[in-house]
Amino acid sequence: MNVEKTDPTAYHTSKGESSDASDRDGESVRGPARPTLQRKLKNRHVAMISIGGVIGTGLFVGTANSLRNGGPIGLLLGYIVMGSIVYCVMITLGEMVAYLPIAGGHIKLAERFVDPAFSFAMGWNYWYNWTIVSEISAAALLINYWNKTVNDSVWVVICLAVVLTINMLGAGAYGEAEFIFASIKVITITGLIILGIVIDLGGAPNHDRIGFRYWKNPGPFVQYDGIPGAKGQFLGFWAVLTEAAFSFIGTEIVAIAAGEAKNPRRTLPKAIRRVYIRILLFYIGGTLIIGLLVPSNNPSLNLNSGTTAQSPFVIAIETAGIKSLPSIINACLLTSAWSASSSDLYTASRAIYGLAASGNAPKFFLKTTRNGLPYIAVLFSAAFSLLAFMAVSTGAGSVFDWFSNMTSIAGLMTWFGISVTYLRFYKGMQVQGIDRKTLPYYTNLQPYAAWWGALATVTVCFFSGFSVFLKGEWSTANFMTNYILLITWPIMYLGARFYYGSKPVAAEDMDFTSDIAEILADTYDEPPPKNKMEAFWQWLVSIATPFCNF
Repeated sequence: MNVEKTDPTAYHTSKGESSDASDRDGESVRGPARPTLQRKLKNRHVAMISIGGVIGTGLFVGTANSLRNGGPIGLLLGYIVMGSIVYCVMITLGEMVAYLPIAGGHIKLAERFVDPAFSFAMGWNYWYNWTIVSEISAAALLINYWNKTVNDSVWVVICLAVVLTINMLGAGAYGEAEFIFASIKVITITGLIILGIVIDLGGAPNHDRIGFRYWKNPGPFVQYDGIPGAKGQFLGFWAVLTEAAFSFIGTEIVAIAAGEAKNPRRTLPKAIRRVYIRILLFYIGGTLIIGLLVPSNNPSLNLNSGTTAQSPFVIAIETAGIKSLPSIINACLLTSAWSASSSDLYTASRAIYGLAASGNAPKFFLKTTRNGLPYIAVLFSAAFSLLAFMAVSTGAGSVFDWFSNMTSIAGLMTWFGISVTYLRFYKGMQVQGIDRKTLPYYTNLQPYAAWWGALATVTVCFFSGFSVFLKGEWSTANFMTNYILLITWPIMYLGARFYYGSKPVAAEDMDFTSDIAEILADTYDEPPPKNKMEAFWQWLVSIATPFCNF
């Protein structure tokens, strides 16, 4: 059960403690204040970002490899297991960030409740995650559906220009763009699920009633790498987990956006409660439909094959004989890739801003315009988007695979860090006698949800690259993309502890009061709608919220 308290005055800043965030960001409290991030993301921005903001090519394109490796049941089970991990991580994160919606999100929270060195490792891992994410190379892959004669570098340049422009216009422009893009994605995936049901029941032009045909032939599971029996089927299911993680990565973006969200103590709990809608309806529902409509042995599912129809949804629509619609769907998927790329750059820039605020990155990343845009952080992070040009020389499909592997592991390690941070947060609350039921958001599933998140993410990471150890399957590229981040995380943590001489924060010394005064000042009752569009949005939220309230 989740409870949202309407009285946000449960805790106040103690005497002698500063609630001025600039003091912790390395800025002097003397003299004129330097511009910082500003709260420009509205309730509808945060709500749509939480529901559909990072629905991207992992679901629309990456599921091709998942179905090919795991079969329809292996695909569905993989997404159910990963969905349970995501839900636990999100309610874990939600409790902390609804109470302390500060710039830097979980990176700053790790500094407060675990260890500055842990924050260092977690922060740089998170920034790395969002600078090497593969959405732009996936965009080139999608455009190849229409035209393979144009060099992929042209599409990469166009995508980069769109993404950079959106982010350089500031958080408000990013919020508006994401509201539009995420709305398109939500409508698209909802429409595809409905269309998939129609096709499956024989309502397509070819009138072929598919039912559960492909669960029988070629079968519910795939014998991974030709390995017979339950072992091969289990390995196929396990291969889906890492690929499913790539689809879910970014759900935690609401924590990074918290520092720029208006009325965060009212907005964020609602956003966290909507996460399960995304998991159940979009991901579980989407993968179920994909497994019904496309056989796992369809050659177009191989992202490295160079074929054009590589989204399982597009494959299903073409097979059903629906003309013109595949191009429309592919266009919607392309806007999804642009949207996810925009979110990637936004998150990377705010991550390095949080690192600088914690003293783990140069202070010049804290520089912002008068409108609150951390322009140096944005431009620096955008420079690494040039890695997408690897798609030109190597092939967009192969680059998508490599980057999705690295993004998955980096994201899973971030979720591990969030879970560990919460376990320390939970311990500190207990030791200091703070009742969690007075927080803006809490759940009775804790601390078990956090433990599941921590243990499950590490386990998936450790066995993520199992395929390279199978006979005759060694691949240096796959080994490096699966294990390099798992190896560098402890190196960064231990190196930072040695360099800074830091120690874990004792439960009795944890800071639960700084920033509270500023957060309370930003808390208010939502004003009545100004027009019919705002009235419609508030009605939609009021309808959705009761179903999310468990």
